[in-house]
Formats: sequence, C-alpha cells, structure tokens
Amino acid sequence: MPTPTSLNPIQITATPVRYQEQILTAQALEFIAALHQAFEGRRAELMQRRQLNRARIANGKDPKFLEETRHIREDSSWQVAPIAPGLEDRRVEITGPIERKMAINALNSGANVWLADMEDACSPTWQNVIKNQVNLLRVLDGELDFTAPDGRDYKLHSYELSQLPTIVVRPRGLHLPEKHLLIDGTPIAGAFVDFGLHFFHNAQRLIDSGRGAYYYLPKLENHLEARLWNDVFLLAQQLLGIERGTIRATVLIETITAAFEMEEILYELREHSAGLNAGRWDYIFSIIKNFRSRGPRFVFPDRDLVTMTSPFMRAYTEQLVRACHRRGASAIGGMSAFVPSRKDASINQLAFAKVSEDKSREANDGFDGSWVAHPDLVPVAREVYDEVLGANANQISRTREDVEVSESELLNVAGLEGRITERGIRENIEIAIRYIESWLRGNGAVALRNLMEDAATAEISRSQLWQWIHQSAITDEGEIITRRWVQDLAEETMERIERFEGDRFEQAVEIFEASALRDDFPTFLTKNAYLRYLDTPAPAYEIAG
Repeated sequence: MPTPTSLNPIQITATPVRYQEQILTAQALEFIAALHQAFEGRRAELMQRRQLNRARIANGKDPKFLEETRHIREDSSWQVAPIAPGLEDRRVEITGPIERKMAINALNSGANVWLADMEDACSPTWQNVIKNQVNLLRVLDGELDFTAPDGRDYKLHSYELSQLPTIVVRPRGLHLPEKHLLIDGTPIAGAFVDFGLHFFHNAQRLIDSGRGAYYYLPKLENHLEARLWNDVFLLAQQLLGIERGTIRATVLIETITAAFEMEEILYELREHSAGLNAGRWDYIFSIIKNFRSRGPRFVFPDRDLVTMTSPFMRAYTEQLVRACHRRGASAIGGMSAFVPSRKDASINQLAFAKVSEDKSREANDGFDGSWVAHPDLVPVAREVYDEVLGANANQISRTREDVEVSESELLNVAGLEGRITERGIRENIEIAIRYIESWLRGNGAVALRNLMEDAATAEISRSQLWQWIHQSAITDEGEIITRRWVQDLAEETMERIERFEGDRFEQAVEIFEASALRDDFPTFLTKNAYLRYLDTPAPAYEIAG
C-alpha cells in the first residue's frame, strides 16, 4: 500500500503518477475541498433519495409527472440561457476517452463537438484520472501528440481552438467516489474531482480563447440533482472570479425518472443550461434496473432488438425535443456505436446505411445534433443533418408543440417486439465479461463485434441476464433461463476466450457473477468493482497518455 500524503485538508492515498504534481496543486486541491465541504452532505442525501425511489418503483409505484412542479411545466415564459460560443452548431458530436491517440483523432475528425469522456468510456484508474486532466491541458498548450508503437505520428491539424471541435467534458456521475482523495476519511465524489480539476485549470483559458467551460452531466435522476449541479457551478464561478452563468451544461436524460422531469431539469440549470441529450443505452439500463422485478410487462428481448423505433423510446425522444425547444435549448440525439471494419467493406456499407437511417429519424424529429463513436461516422451523420438543417446552425425554433407524451407511453415497454434467444444470452455474457476485463486493465471503451462497448452497454448486458433469470424468462426455443444455465454458458465462454499474460479475466468473472448471477443487484457494477478491484497504480515512468 502506498504511504498516504496530505495537502490539507485532502489526503492522497494513491501511488504518485507522472505529472500528478501539475494537476494536484495546493490551490486546485483547496478548490476541490471547497466543493466537497459545501455539497457532500446534499450529494449523500440525494443518493439516499435514489434508493428510496427505486424501492417505490420496485413496490409498484410508477414514476409520474410531478404535481408539485406542474407550474414550471405550464409556465411558458421562462427560457434557458442564450447559446454560448461554440455551441450554436452541434450537428455532429464525437465521443470518446481522453487518451492521446483517440483524442487527436476526435479533434481532427471534423465534428462540431468533442465529448471528452471521464465517465462511461473511462476506467477510473488513478493514472487515468490524472491523464485525463493532463491531456486536456496539453490541448490548450498545443502539446498534444502521440507516436504509436509502429512509428506513426499523430498530431492535431490545428492548435487554434476556434479551428477544433468545441470541447465538452463529461465528469463521473454523482454516485461514484474518488477513493484516492479523502477528507476526514470520506472519499470526495468523482464528479467533484473531475469537474473541479478541469474547471480550475482550464476555465479561464477556454473563456479567453472565445469558447467556455462546458460539461455533460451524466446519470441525473431528478431535478433536485440538477439543482445541486447548478449550485456547484455558482460556487465554482464565485471562487475563481468567473462571471456567473458562464458555465454551460448539457444533461444526459438516461434514467427513467429523469424522463418525467425534463423541463424541471432545464429549469433548475436554466442560467447554465445548454440542453439535453438522449442517452439511449443508459436509459434502457435504467428501465431494466428499476423495473427488473415487476413481472413480464417489463422483460426486454435481446439487446439488439431494442431500437429507437420502439414505442417507449419514440415517446422519450420526442418528449426530449419538445422540452428542449420550448425552452430555447439544444436537443442532442443518441450514440451511434458502430466501429467501421478495416477488413470487410460490406459490414461498413450495411452499418453506414443503418446509421444514416437512425440520424435521419432524429433530424426529422427535430434534434439539433447527434453522437457518433468513430471519426468515420462523422461525415455520415453530417450529411444527414446538413440535409435537414441546411444553412441553419440548429432547429431550436421548431418547438414540436404537436408532441404530447403521456406517462403510460413513456413506460410502454410491453410494446416491444422481439424474442429472447440463446444467441442473445451468449452475447450478453461475452460482452459483459470482456468489457469488465478490459475495464480492469484501464480501458473504458472496447470495440467488440464492430460496436463500441462502454459501461452503459455492459450494464445492459448484465442486467438483462439478471432479469431473465429472476423472471424465469423463456427463450424463443422454449428454454427457461436459469442461473445454472447462464453460469454454464459463462463457463463455455471462458473456455473459448484466448487468455494472455496480465489479463484480468478471473476478476472479471467474479464481478460478472456478483452483478448478474446473485440475488442482490448492484446498482452499478462499476462502483463495487472500482472500490474492490480497480487499484493498479502505475510506476512514475508510465506517463499519462
């Protein structure tokens, strides 16, 4: 175990990594400590509130539009803050880890926005936590480059921020701790660490460049959590002498409870709001998680059969566009996770057609932009949005007052079409185990079967298995899905997987079994895995990158 060091009032328990001293300055840690001391109590109360809400849903109480906030929804006078510089046109946003090669490719991709991900596409090893901050500073310093083992050099096409995609940072969710930074023995929330370090080191420089400090907020479950973030922003700006209302945040609507509070979330963040995003994969996971024990009505078919054309997903996305555009905010569509094949052009042709169809549906529904996970998809998505938007930067003026979504439509999972197959079970097992193994080695985004898998898709995979087992679901061939059968299939999967020196498959299988095959259901598989397993301090010579 490393010897803890202290920079009052924060205790650092991690083995130091290179460049750490540039990030964890006394002033930066003092700033993070101020956020923790001001808001940790509220954050903890909100996490307890999440548990109570899940218990209510499990006991049969469906989410509803809130009566106590009806006045907010019915008041047509309020709007969010004006669009900030660099966020006017968001028609194509590329997401990914803040690893040097992938960051350079994203910034060179021609996308309008780069989502620099510290959350679902990032495994929060201590080295990665520091590396993320270092690499974002390198962009501003004009020093981000990378030389691959084969000798290929990667450099930015331009170091002028005005010539690069607008950078929007996604910190960790409010539920995740940073176990290497403690105050009075209590871990600081990973969200406060990621946001705080980035804002402290970058905010003024981004503003001076003509852009600003912009963020994606993940995993919010209600408007009270949005209120917390708004107060965090207010204090952060005050502490650094930055004008109130400078920050802009886009909230991912990726939980079923947040879907009933979209306008309230915009309202709470209105002086800092940049819009909402349809976080489709986490949204599906959230429904399974909350309704997993509520009987056949909420049992999902194979993962790849749950599409954006499903009735409950159509209701969710149309509600999102309406909520955003009524309030002058951007509506950003979901992820296209396809990873092009370098070997099979026919795979790409079929996938590009599906991506184009998906983006066309979004653009015609009123979305102002959408996500892709690979640079090759940027022109595919851009072509679709160019056709709909033309010379306009967005279509916020299209208010979609024709949309009127009911509570029952948002919960209409019974309208799903599709079957549960043995192939689907096997794929869920393999995706979950392979992703967890890679995550344990510090990789938060993994390409499997030409799809970019992250924590959200791994969560769907393991939660479906849990639900199918506990609901005694039946496959299309009449086989009842049991714990023993899934465990047997997992053992078969491990027999086929090629092992390698330094792999973490044994621990991955332990985590998989604990999150998918036991009676209890961990709320997030990554939280327990992080606290117990993810502590692989790197020697000082293993630099951030």
